[in-house]
Amino acid sequence: MSDKTYKKIEIVGTSSESVSGAVRNGIEKAAKTVKHMDWFEVTEVRGRIEGGKPAQYQVGMKIGFRIE
Repeated sequence: MSDKTYKKIEIVGTSSESVSGAVRNGIEKAAKTVKHMDWFEVTEVRGRIEGGKPAQYQVGMKIGFRIE
């Protein structure tokens, strides 16, 4: 196994369904433009409330990707 070097970016994924959906949506969107993603770290979870109910889940993440 060779040594690797990583760079981190921060994103916020959103979903009207769930926290896990927000993670999935954020990673899938980032994967369209960021190559070699290997890991993610959830840094915050928050949401928007409408009518006394959760209306949107927002998950802040750091994503690590390998530098070529």
